[in-house]
Amino acid sequence: VMIFPAKTPGFIKVLFPNYVWDFFSKRKISSEKVLYLTFDDGPVPEATEFVLNELDKYDAQATFFCIGKNVKKHSHIYQEVISRGHAVGNHTQDHPEGWKTDTPVYIENTLLAEEHIKAHNSPKLFRPPYGRIKRKQGRKLRQLGYQIIMWDVVAKDWLRTISKEECLSNIIDNASNRSIIVMHDSLKALDNVKYILPKILDHFSKDGYRFEKIA
Repeated sequence: VMIFPAKTPGFIKVLFPNYVWDFFSKRKISSEKVLYLTFDDGPVPEATEFVLNELDKYDAQATFFCIGKNVKKHSHIYQEVISRGHAVGNHTQDHPEGWKTDTPVYIENTLLAEEHIKAHNSPKLFRPPYGRIKRKQGRKLRQLGYQIIMWDVVAKDWLRTISKEECLSNIIDNASNRSIIVMHDSLKALDNVKYILPKILDHFSKDGYRFEKIA
């Protein structure tokens, strides 16, 4: 059972003010409509390639939170992410859950991933797997220069227990100007992403939004 909603409650954002949940307060020009699409768990053949090609159709930029071992294994796809102008962030080496991992081990795992992605990781962005991170882990990562990027809206696209239509409405109904949105460029999520991503890009583009990377 998923205990978190598609839209992150305001009180959670208040409880963890050192993490970035959205960019609502950064409306430099109020008329600008911007969304921040983010993709976790790649790079992976087929899934990441599908995402990149769909983004291209709308001149959309996104931020990819990469798993170190996937970057190492599929370096050619990782280079494709970079060459198309997207941002990359650290999603650890092999996706440990922060709440169940000792802090030194967790940090070591993150630094291992950094070895593979550091050349392009500017600014230094980090997203904790499962969104679960101990305060001590977060503090240490910030000391290492990382911004910890969470989310305002999550598609839940990796779940087999909800429909594609529900994944889509999770985003369409909840995203607003300057939202950070989470999807996954993983094989587990691919069927849902193939359905929702073209519709999300089309819907929000027609509504006057553009899609930017986190920078």
